[in-house]
Amino acid sequence: MRDLLNDLADDAAQNPVERARALSKRELPKRFYKSVAVASGDGEGAEAHAILLDGRPVRTKARNTLAVGHADLARRIAAEWEAQAKEIDPATMPLTRITQTAIDAVAQQAGEVADDVVAYAGNDLLVYRAEAPQELVERQDALWGPVIARAEARFTGRFVLAGGIMPVSQDAAMLARIRASLEGTSALYLTALHVATTITGSALLALALGEAEMDVDAVWEAACVDEDWNIAQWGLDGEAEQLRAVRRADLGAAALILDACRGRAID
Repeated sequence: MRDLLNDLADDAAQNPVERARALSKRELPKRFYKSVAVASGDGEGAEAHAILLDGRPVRTKARNTLAVGHADLARRIAAEWEAQAKEIDPATMPLTRITQTAIDAVAQQAGEVADDVVAYAGNDLLVYRAEAPQELVERQDALWGPVIARAEARFTGRFVLAGGIMPVSQDAAMLARIRASLEGTSALYLTALHVATTITGSALLALALGEAEMDVDAVWEAACVDEDWNIAQWGLDGEAEQLRAVRRADLGAAALILDACRGRAID
């Protein structure tokens, strides 16, 4: 069977906007399969539910089986393949891309990915506050303050807030506790968490999403405070709107995976 995902590989740390631009320039592979199904494996292991095209398992770039241990998630991944028309467009397959990254890359580099999430926490979007205009200051306080307060309670520490863009250092012991909380998480969970972190620029928002302290709409709203303010002032061009939609779709996929990994029901 052809290596279907040969051109669909997605580095866990890649900027989703840059990825979207790159994917838009590629010649898309043609859809050649007729049927899509999910293999019903025994138990809930990492390969319990493989995605099948014409009865044969999809292989990742590294020749691993594209499979997950969550039946509902597997069905959602299969739906992405079923939705492809004449061509296979990876930009419309965020669940597939995230899952492949987890299988091929993060499973072997979990420590590095966790370290990167913690690095975001040490330089988090939510600690850098506008000093003006007052309406934006109040909006940031309203949406970001509760997230920081919950993180401080969970990880027993205080985040240092900064006005403007001058860098600040965060408590190393608190960051170490954040890092410890990521030990033992699955490669799939960690990949989705990293995707949410890079899209939002905030490990604190990603962690809140992973713990179901916030839903995906609330996380998106909080992540886009500054962006939405600028859009209100200057508008949004067509390309920026398209790239924003890709980011939102990827965040939604990450949220769905986080829910599945935590045993929460997914729609």
